[in-house]
Amino acid sequence: MDIKACISKEYREIELHVCSDKLSDEVRSIISELSDTYDRTLAATDERGDRRILRPAEVVYFAASGQKVIAGTKDERYTVPMKLYELEAELPASRFVRISKSEIVSIGMIKSMDLSITGTIRITMKNGYETFVSRRNVAKIKEMLLSRRKER
Repeated sequence: MDIKACISKEYREIELHVCSDKLSDEVRSIISELSDTYDRTLAATDERGDRRILRPAEVVYFAASGQKVIAGTKDERYTVPMKLYELEAELPASRFVRISKSEIVSIGMIKSMDLSITGTIRITMKNGYETFVSRRNVAKIKEMLLSRRKER
């Protein structure tokens, strides 16, 4: 893969071009990742009540807390005006996974997983947040990990 940067005053905004001789799975994956990273945004409210736009790449986890859905980033927590099932449908499955009835985590933000506890998995996120995979999702998470290992 060849990556080039063109810096010129003729460009008014950033342009990304993916060029190849055929539309392969790799090209599709690159386009999907770029779209997921740069196209989607989420409206959020911080703890002071200030509005902010979040990119999914910033989010470590989403957790239902009562009637609210919290988006946890590296440093802050925000309330988002969506339900978890709406987020699950909208977020890219290649980057986010539902681990329980009340949580979705960013796969890329997982720091470690402890499978030593019988029947469950403890996940530690890069921001220090710890949570558990529900029993019904353990098989799905293990399958996802195996498939990601095969891709590498």
